[in-house]
Amino acid sequence: MAKSIPSQDRGSCRPDPCRRRVEALLAEADVRIDGSRPWDIQVHDPRFFRRVLAETSLGLGESYMDGWWDCERLDEMICRVLRAGLLNRVRSWRDIVAHLQAKLLNLQDARRAFHVGERHYDIGDDLYRAMLDRCMIYSCAYWKNAETLEAAQEAKLDLIFRKLQLQPGMRVIDIGCGWGGAARYAAERYGVEVYGVTVSRRQAEHARRLCRGLPVTIELKDYREIRGRFDRGFSIGMFEHVGYKNYATYMEVVRRCLPEDGLFVLHTIGGNVYETHGNPWVTRYIFPNSMLPSIQQIGEAIQGRLIMEDWQNFGPDYERTLLAWYDNFERAWPDLAPRYGERFYRMWRFYLLSFAGAFRARHLQLWQIVLSPRGRPRRYDAPR
Repeated sequence: MAKSIPSQDRGSCRPDPCRRRVEALLAEADVRIDGSRPWDIQVHDPRFFRRVLAETSLGLGESYMDGWWDCERLDEMICRVLRAGLLNRVRSWRDIVAHLQAKLLNLQDARRAFHVGERHYDIGDDLYRAMLDRCMIYSCAYWKNAETLEAAQEAKLDLIFRKLQLQPGMRVIDIGCGWGGAARYAAERYGVEVYGVTVSRRQAEHARRLCRGLPVTIELKDYREIRGRFDRGFSIGMFEHVGYKNYATYMEVVRRCLPEDGLFVLHTIGGNVYETHGNPWVTRYIFPNSMLPSIQQIGEAIQGRLIMEDWQNFGPDYERTLLAWYDNFERAWPDLAPRYGERFYRMWRFYLLSFAGAFRARHLQLWQIVLSPRGRPRRYDAPR
């Protein structure tokens, strides 16, 4: 039963006008309130309408976590909303504050570098073991010739290392090494020595155990602290935490680490437009201080520092990856529930399915960019 609306929740926008406006906006995306289709929204608390208009994406996500509404096919609903461009139609004061903070502060400076490790990657290996593949690769898989998550993640790693033209005995830097699956794969399959860094304590501990006995070194370290020279380098799903004020610094680190004939693969989610801050709900609940780069921002960061040899986009593969993670998460939830609780379940469900919808809408992209310090002397033909 819907709760009555406390007097303090009443404002200039009363429930009926707010509902009418939300219904009108959603109609443009062919989404109905209390409709019968899987992508329609079932509203349990009428305060939802005022909240989503006042707080946009943050209000939408938080009200879902609070149980104010449900949607059977959350991914499809988000896809339709993004396809219709509704996010550009409504702005809140929180969006303005986020923009000002990003302009005035460096939210991804060295002092804050470890926040995302502590608040996201360190929350529990049991969750990630249940959700991810056997090697715990937490980034977009490559489904071109794969039918399972395991095979698609292995195909992604193999694609990266073929692009790097790895040879036995090479020294390789892994910026943002996660739980060590990529470092182990490179060391075992290609005979290289890997130096990996992460800002997550749990990831570093797990990666050291996973790579024991192999020529792999794992350190708990911010990318700005990396020193030394390496033949090749790669970064998988870490650039999303760098921040637009630090993109040039990141590329300078890459350039400093590589010899003249070196190669680097940057694997990152990307956005379609130039932004200075991340989604307010995502930065509050999932990835603190994160934001997605645009083509323009990456181009400006590599200009005068590195040469772009190849740029591949397989964003649609991330939708399939996220849905595979979601299926694993749902199957494992009965075992995870006692530790994490219902609010976490709704938060994580919203995270995985809203991202899947965003990739389906092509609102988000997945890029693999091959960079070299001065340009390869001969034509670079990237594997696909």
